[in-house]
Order: sequence, then structure tokens, then C-alpha cells
Amino acid sequence: MLIDRARIYVKAGDGGNGSASFRREKYVPKGGPDGGDGGRGGNVRLLAQANLTSLLAFQFNQRFTAGAGGQGLSQLRHGKNGEMLTIGVPVGTVVWDDETDELLADLTEPDMTTIVARGGRGGLGNVHFKSSTRQAPRIAELGEPGQERWLRMELRLIADVGLVGLPNAGKSTLLAAASAARPKVADYPFTTLQPYLGVVEIGGPGGQTFVMADIPGLIEGAAEGAGLGHEFLRHVSRTKVLIHVLDASGGLEGRDPLADFRIINDELAAYDEAMAEKPMLVALNKIDLPEARERLPRLRRALEAEGREVFTISGVTGEGVPTLLRAAAEELRAVVEREAEEAAAEERKVYTLPEVDERRWEVTQISQHHFAVTGIGIERFTRMTNFDNEEGAERFQRRLESTGINAELTRQGILPGDVVHIAGQELVWGEEHELDEI
Repeated sequence: MLIDRARIYVKAGDGGNGSASFRREKYVPKGGPDGGDGGRGGNVRLLAQANLTSLLAFQFNQRFTAGAGGQGLSQLRHGKNGEMLTIGVPVGTVVWDDETDELLADLTEPDMTTIVARGGRGGLGNVHFKSSTRQAPRIAELGEPGQERWLRMELRLIADVGLVGLPNAGKSTLLAAASAARPKVADYPFTTLQPYLGVVEIGGPGGQTFVMADIPGLIEGAAEGAGLGHEFLRHVSRTKVLIHVLDASGGLEGRDPLADFRIINDELAAYDEAMAEKPMLVALNKIDLPEARERLPRLRRALEAEGREVFTISGVTGEGVPTLLRAAAEELRAVVEREAEEAAAEERKVYTLPEVDERRWEVTQISQHHFAVTGIGIERFTRMTNFDNEEGAERFQRRLESTGINAELTRQGILPGDVVHIAGQELVWGEEHELDEI
């Protein structure tokens, strides 16, 4: 069974603590500080691997943690950096932050990678805090905690040509006739319960090849989750060319193929408007049946009047299938050439990521006696401060004073005994306009 969705927890490695040590060597009466920095925590990254075809492995293992950085040592020795954790996923995996719904990556090519959780910085050792007025600093930073988050992953099959149509239109039979794929085929609705892929060769060995997918489960209301369609519509978005397979005979229920054609097209557009713009060939299937041959002239006239390119085929006998596949291959070549031109034009553009000001902070009063301080820089500084160390706590107070945070808290009316929340720490505002750990 194809498992195409998963939810996992990732935790990057914590940074190692800095060392607060002093030289103690024979014949060196004034050794001074020599504490080394902590090592950086390992990142967590995803790697798209061509040999993986499913997210099944994540049904059994959902928690992943990278290596932590080592603690700094004496004699200015740097702590060991934590090992990066690489998680293999299938090509075609799309990744979101499950809490914020932010799109993190779309891994469409083999060996593509993306960092999904960054390791924490290592804390500075006490050698960094030596000055003319502080010859023996006993302060060292804590390591920064590694980033952690829940990820939501979806696998979208990488196929060049997608077969769409109502259940029992003959998509699986056509795929079997066109490639070596052997999907389950029977004469009842929802035969296909998962997408199937097949490799199609045009012109024999050495000729053009492309991957064709049978996308099952499309019925009226699929875009809203009816039937199985909502499970598989995501796979259609990857395809470059669509072949809309219609049962020209009307089936056992005597359906109108033109009405079926519009139903599926409406569902594709409802799910993603971009699908309505994809090149689409129409295959009138089952022409080996007398009922289908009787309807062909009317169906062809109606579809061609809409500007559709129509092909008559029989998936069972193979009649017309080679002509359809050659047309699909030509359409695919045109799409690939167009995308290559657009990609070249995109490469000439210069994109710059917005710069993040780590000095920026904000003070918010969240209740009568509670305030919150947010900002990338001050939150990191708070996490790396050892409040059990007197010199570390004093350094933190100086940072609040120099950045203007204390002044802003005073301006907003903070009173002694009020609580300030910073990066998970709860600090109490004291009489001397200082924050103390609870």
C-alpha cells in the first residue's frame, strides 16, 4: 500500500555549554581563564532519495533527534560539534511546519536536501569575558537549545503524464497496455485504490520514455473530500500532461461521457486552478464495444468544438493506443522545452531573502501583572544565560539595560512583583528595576 502522508517530530542538537575554567600550571602563577567554547548542535535535514517510494517508514518511527554539541573544555579546547541527522524521504515529498502551516520544502529532485531544524549554538567559554577590569571571570554561556518542530509530509508522485477520469473509465487498462505496469483491473467501481506508475517507451529502445500515472478515486465532489479523490488529487498536480479517459460506451449505467468529462474537469479546477491550465488529451475508450462506436461521432464533434484533441482507443485490444502515446510524448516535449526556457529566465533574476534584525525586540503586556519580551536576539541570549551564576545574571541585567528593554518595561507601567516572560523564563521585576529568576 502507498503511504503518502506522515507526521514526525524533529529535534536538532543542543549546543554544548561553555567552560569556566582557569589555567593551573606549574610555574605559571597567574594562569587566567582558559575555558573553551561549547560545540554546536547538529542540524536535522531531509534528503530526497530515488530508491524510496513511500512514507511507510514514518508510520513506525516518528521522533528524530540530532547529536548534541559537546561541552567546552579547559586549555581553550572547543567542544565537539554534534552530528547532523539526515532523514531519507522519497522524491516528491512536500514538507510543512505542522504548527504554523509554513511550507518548508518541496523535494522534487533526487539528492535535494533541506534543513528542517537547526542545531543550537555552543556557549562561549569564560576566556571571552576577560577584560582589564575582570581578570578572572567565572561566567560561561549555556548552549543554545536546538530547534524542534512537528513536520507534516505529503508524497506527491513524480509522473510526466497523468491518467484522469471517473472510476471504471479504463485508466488502469490503458496503463497496463501502454507500459509494463500491472495494476489491478476489474469491472466494478474503485478497482484502483492507490496510484500506479508505469514507464512508457516511444520508438523502441533508445527512444523517448516517460512516466505515466493512473490517478484513481476521482468522482463528483472529490475536491471536497468525497470518495477517494481527495486522497489522490495531490498527485495530479505533479504531472505535466493529462490524458482524460472517457468510457465512450457509457458503461453499465448508461452515463453521458460528456457529462463525466465536465465533472472531472470541474473537480480538478476546484482542487487547484492551475490544473485547468495543464495540457489535456482526451481518450475515448472502449471503442471495441458497439455502444461506444455508435456514440463516437457525436462525442468527437462536441469535444473538438471545445478545442480538445480527441483520440479513440481500446485499452483492451490496444487499438489507437500507440497514436495516443505518441501525441502525449510530443505534448510532453513541448512542455519540457517551455519549462526549461522559463527556468532559464528565472535564473537570471536575483532573489534576496529578507534580512532578520536580531537586535529587534518587542515588549507586550499580556495581563495586568504579566509582560512578554520577544525578539530573536534577546530570546537566544536568555536561553544561553546561566542564571545560577551571579556574573551571568549580572550580564543579563546589563543587556536589558543597554538594549532599552528595562526602559520600555518601566514606560509600560511594570511594578515590583510583576512577571516578565522571555524565551520560556519567568522573571520577577524587583524594587531595583531588575529582573530576578523565579
